[in-house]
Amino acid sequence: MTDSQRVGVVRDINGPIVTIELPGVRSGEQVKIGELGLVGEVISLSGRQAVVQTYESTDGVRPGEPAAGLGWPLSVELGPGLMGGIFDGVQRPLEKIALESGDYIRRGLTVPALDRSKEWEFVPNPELAPGKQVSHGTVLGTVQETETIVHKILVPPGIAGELEEVAPKGDYDIEATIAHVRDQRGRSQRLSLYHRWPVRKPRPYFRRDDGISPLITGQRVIDTFFPQLKGGKGAVPGPFGAGKTVVQQQIARWSNADIVIYVGCGERGNELVDVLESFPKLEDPYTGRKLMERTLLVANTSNMPVVAREASIYVGLTMAEYYRDMGYDVVMLADSTSRWAEALREVSGRLGQMPVEEGYPAYLASRLAAVYERAGRVETFDAGSGSVTLIGAVSPPGGDFSEPVTSHTKDIIETFWALSKELADARHYPSIDWVTSFSAHVHTAAEWWHKEVDRHWETRRTEALALLARDAELSRIVNLVGPEALSDAQRWQLEGASLIKEGVLQQSALDDIDTFCSPQKQFALLDLALSIYDKGMALIELGVPVTELQNMPQLARTRRCKSMYTSDQVDEIRAFSVEVANAFEAIGLEYAKQRAD
Repeated sequence: MTDSQRVGVVRDINGPIVTIELPGVRSGEQVKIGELGLVGEVISLSGRQAVVQTYESTDGVRPGEPAAGLGWPLSVELGPGLMGGIFDGVQRPLEKIALESGDYIRRGLTVPALDRSKEWEFVPNPELAPGKQVSHGTVLGTVQETETIVHKILVPPGIAGELEEVAPKGDYDIEATIAHVRDQRGRSQRLSLYHRWPVRKPRPYFRRDDGISPLITGQRVIDTFFPQLKGGKGAVPGPFGAGKTVVQQQIARWSNADIVIYVGCGERGNELVDVLESFPKLEDPYTGRKLMERTLLVANTSNMPVVAREASIYVGLTMAEYYRDMGYDVVMLADSTSRWAEALREVSGRLGQMPVEEGYPAYLASRLAAVYERAGRVETFDAGSGSVTLIGAVSPPGGDFSEPVTSHTKDIIETFWALSKELADARHYPSIDWVTSFSAHVHTAAEWWHKEVDRHWETRRTEALALLARDAELSRIVNLVGPEALSDAQRWQLEGASLIKEGVLQQSALDDIDTFCSPQKQFALLDLALSIYDKGMALIELGVPVTELQNMPQLARTRRCKSMYTSDQVDEIRAFSVEVANAFEAIGLEYAKQRAD
């Protein structure tokens, strides 16, 4: 049935929710609404009428205007040219839109996501020949998408059969035919450099695997204390001003993933502008080239249509799964899932659905779970492995972690980096609260740390967290009766915890040296702080006054080590640790001599 045979009419308009009458329309199908051609998605059917959520403002649309079905669900184009791109919530390229429409997106504007005019050098897979059986995931060839990323051209899902021909090496645009496959029914399927995939349908994989290696972000409080595995699910909840966006930007910039996808979902425009302007200028610390060569941005600000905000998460996830299928480790950062949930709440309210917790729809928890479950490490159909690590920011009103989005997210994810307003007010960044946060990946990550860094990593981490927990207890006593009520040993515990907080946990994103910290440097700093604490506690047990230890100049230098030494100067940190040990030993010898006299 052609679009001309499937023209309907608009019956009712309620904000982004439009009721149309369109024969033969299907649930989930995309439609064009009104004379402006606004694109929307069918979310409900009742007889001949369909309820559509539109991705653009419906201001000025009148009942009686035409509506037409497009014949496919909300889908994205997957092929060479995605990497380095900046898209809106429904995968329209913002740079091309700016050329056609200026600073404001004209309603009804349709721009293909991938450039039809650009040609790519296609290198066929030398192991393939006509007559060979191929199926979903078979690598037909490769395209050098950027200097950093080799784009594998895969047989799309749902296609299998005998390879009739594959194009020779050469330059092709994305719509050119690069292969023909004859399926089991004898039909010849034409394959090009790109294909479409519905965003709400997870892409298939051969088998799900457990995560085996941590995602190294270069942020000590994350990597050392609350590690995230590649293929894991994490959340960064926190109130306004606690630093969620900076944490996510640091992960995007410094993580050792192959691909980074940053989805700005309903965030303030000035924050997204900062991302869009700064990321193209950043250098990839792992390749020395531009970071955008392995980064993809989806920008949907708070003033953009609410339904497109809801779609943007799915658009980002589908593109992440596409690169995962090529065997890449992908990190997707969603900032924020609270704005995404607010879009669900607004649409459900206009549909007249029964609200439950704080006005959110009853299906909030299941939708959140379905989104996060698309993360994971998998074995692909071509026997390789890839992963999607999903990290969502959550913005609970007033910092209340008991509100529905945060509480449901906490039940789903495996790593929880809770941001504290008190730490942020004290200028302690990243303001990740070591008491509230948790990670379910510690034991798995420990295997990597013990092999690659130091076999005492898990022990030292446990000792540090125990000391921080003791610090929280003693701090409450100090607030009530003052430090004079504490013993020398308790006051030294506070000093040891302070060394960990200031010398290890605090890390400035604006410090050229400390913005990234290698795993080796992370452990060296942690071991230095704990060694000082251990040696000091031994001296206090011998009777050395705590004030004498607190006045040691090495303590101030320990707090500054993170900014004094780069990740390549771990040996200098270890040398300083030896110097500190000698200083403590000298105090012990002097005190023992005084007691002997």
